[in-house]
Amino acid sequence: MTDFSSLYKKYAPDVYRFALYLSNERGEAEDITSETFVRAWTSPEPIVMATVKSYLFTIARNLFFQGLRKKSRHFALNDELPDPQVGPHVQAEQKEKLHSVMMELQRLPEASRSALLMRAVDGMAYEEIAQVLGISLSAAKVKVHRARLALAGLRDA
Repeated sequence: MTDFSSLYKKYAPDVYRFALYLSNERGEAEDITSETFVRAWTSPEPIVMATVKSYLFTIARNLFFQGLRKKSRHFALNDELPDPQVGPHVQAEQKEKLHSVMMELQRLPEASRSALLMRAVDGMAYEEIAQVLGISLSAAKVKVHRARLALAGLRDA
């Protein structure tokens, strides 16, 4: 897989999912995904295929941080918009559970949230997670474990 099109087709869904879980906003996740691949494409350094997923996740994470810095300079308007769709009772319960999990996920420290998402959603090895976050292997394992424990408390409640 040496051409950029193949690279995009293989990794874009993973990068998008990672960006979506970080930002919790579809539009922002799409922007992060697009910009990640633009930066990878225009990078003066060659992409090492053995670590391409970690490389792309690192770019996406850095773009997320840049977005946070920009947002901190703006005043937020009303965050809660009413949901225009009314669904059946089961759908409402599932939506509430998902909302609770997403809110709890957003409460986790960013590094723990990123580590958990990379491990649980994208199936990345702890070594890759440690590389992306710039931490030791044992610290990556601890972050994933503690994040899982924090979210497991929602099931029991």
